[in-house]
Amino acid sequence: MLALMQRTRVETVHMTVDPVTGLRAIVAIHGGRQAPALGGCRYLAYPDEESAMIDAIRLAETMSYKAALAGLPFNGGKAVILRGPHVEDRALLFEAFGRFIDSLQGRYITAVDSGTSTADMDCVAQATAYVTSTTQAGDPSAHTALGVFAGIRSTAMARLGSDNLEGLRVAIQGLGHVGYGLAEHLHAAGAELLVCDTDPGKVQLAVEQFNARPIAGEALPTTPCDIFAPCANGGVLSAKSVAQLRCAAVAGSANAQLTSLDVGDLLESRGILYAPDYVINAGGLIQVALQYQGAEASVITTHLRQIGKRLTDIFAQAQASHHSPARVAQAMAERLVYG
Repeated sequence: MLALMQRTRVETVHMTVDPVTGLRAIVAIHGGRQAPALGGCRYLAYPDEESAMIDAIRLAETMSYKAALAGLPFNGGKAVILRGPHVEDRALLFEAFGRFIDSLQGRYITAVDSGTSTADMDCVAQATAYVTSTTQAGDPSAHTALGVFAGIRSTAMARLGSDNLEGLRVAIQGLGHVGYGLAEHLHAAGAELLVCDTDPGKVQLAVEQFNARPIAGEALPTTPCDIFAPCANGGVLSAKSVAQLRCAAVAGSANAQLTSLDVGDLLESRGILYAPDYVINAGGLIQVALQYQGAEASVITTHLRQIGKRLTDIFAQAQASHHSPARVAQAMAERLVYG
């Protein structure tokens, strides 16, 4: 684990256990700049403690890169709460998590993520001020979806020569808050949608509302489409899966889509344009960061509009340097974070 921290430059990992509520939580903080760390809290059923810690460490690094490229004055952080088979009192569990966050004295600010809600953040806020995405602040998922939609338009322009999405076939893997919001934007723009999700109810709703075509989860990445949009779990792009893709571009909201930078090179060699995940999915972070600082809605909207332009610049640099967009984005982020 120390080797992973050293490789990702994560400075500290904090852990806590609360026997009363059953809380088992981990917070990873990525350094690089003189600033507090900001990142969501995941509440998931991890197979073991090591998997949870690896997730926190890797995503903390990603959050630093995301914040830097979005021009936000924060380091990256990530919290995970290991979800057990039964929780006696969810509200008390998240209040205990809030006390844990408060003990870090402002080094880390938490927010919603996979498995958590604005109601959970309300409970966290009972014990600490270092929290955002409360009911009053709002769920950032809609901003993430809007940013990904803007990014898909830029990706289509770069790869297909037009940002007109009418008739474009987009395969969405995952219909959570972000994936479903993205589907709504794409449908309004006239795109043809292929969708999958582990929840058949969400798939049926997308079929009814967006005239989407349901595809089995394992078949979606190999189904011919213009753009493949991973909006569920990370690690979906490996050497094996990239060899099976039948799309012109990959642009989705999932974090840590590439299993390694080499996979980004494989995408490039196959002529598949990749929109780096921590660039295209930065909308939620932009919203929670600026709102935490007290910014007006118009300021947040202006920042969201920069996502498409930022991707366009990365695509241009990648083409000029004959490197993959993944490597260009990482080099840009590392310069900003580490100097």
